[in-house]
Amino acid sequence: MKCKKCESENRVRAGFVNGEQRYLCKDCGCKYVPTRQHGKPEKVKLLAIWLYSHGLSFRTIAKLFKVTHKAVYDWVKIYATMNYTKPEPQSDAVIVELDEMWHYLHSKKHKSGYGKLIVAIPVNLSTGNVDGGIMIHLQNFINGSESGM
Repeated sequence: MKCKKCESENRVRAGFVNGEQRYLCKDCGCKYVPTRQHGKPEKVKLLAIWLYSHGLSFRTIAKLFKVTHKAVYDWVKIYATMNYTKPEPQSDAVIVELDEMWHYLHSKKHKSGYGKLIVAIPVNLSTGNVDGGIMIHLQNFINGSESGM
């Protein structure tokens, strides 16, 4: 049995983990359990990729196989890089960046602010008729008679 990192056979026993013997590599210092299997079998990964290609989401597949959605994403990504090549553009491509915010900000005449500032101040707080006072104040402000301020 060899070290999982450096493939060395220079090892010593280093206790137990869940009833299984753990070993310490003398060359690289890695602790490992040789009988422990990590990850899902290839059949499960291929089934997950097949389900994804037929329309299931990463999270749904993750719930089915009791793994994280990131693991399913990684399986699909690895499968795609191993089996498919990225298509090259057939003609000279020109990269154009369209940024709506840049065009909007540079087309404005004023660099800050949102226009007219409207502040609703309650008028009749003592009578309890707050809504009516605010509405009257807003109507007066909109109509142009700002003398109530």
